[in-house]
Amino acid sequence: MSFMQEQLMTLPKRLLIPAESCIFRYHGYMPKASLYNNVKWDLHSSMQLYLMRHGEANHQAHSDQERTLTDVGRFQTVMMSQWLSTSVKHFDLVLVSPYVRAQQTWQEVSQYFTEPSQWHVLDELTPLNHASDTMDVILAYAEFYQAENVLVIAHMPLLGYLVNAFLPDVEPPLFSTSGIVLIEKNSLNHSLVWHESPFSCGKAS
Repeated sequence: MSFMQEQLMTLPKRLLIPAESCIFRYHGYMPKASLYNNVKWDLHSSMQLYLMRHGEANHQAHSDQERTLTDVGRFQTVMMSQWLSTSVKHFDLVLVSPYVRAQQTWQEVSQYFTEPSQWHVLDELTPLNHASDTMDVILAYAEFYQAENVLVIAHMPLLGYLVNAFLPDVEPPLFSTSGIVLIEKNSLNHSLVWHESPFSCGKAS
């Protein structure tokens, strides 16, 4: 058993999201390639998209994928989760990177919200994935499940470029570990509502 498998074994079973290339439904599965063909784009739909970076992680690991959260990373993730839970009670859809530190971040976050309607692990959320491809996948999942509140837990530099993909007029921002950005989608428009970190949450007026 690899080190990464050992770390994932420590997570509650409900957090171990299948990483196969398919979307599981209540009565079976739909191959990911079919997702885009079945989406009916609603130009009038709205969505609150929360982009979160994983918590601070140790550098000592066999590979980048296997890095685990530090105690500070867990503490700051809990702090951000508590702060966010004052305004959000439920996520319709949660999308998480398969890397251990992202899975552990979701483990901490999930304690402060009701169980999401849908949650999936996506290889498209790893650090060096192309932002425009990741944006298309996020939007396709959100449309397919008619999700209005979506949480994505991923990595830098992807997250910075992802903000720029949604908002071309915005320079790719830096995300602190456990930092969160809220992007609001209304009709064909997207707007950056706020960008918070463990060092700023709750301080903005």
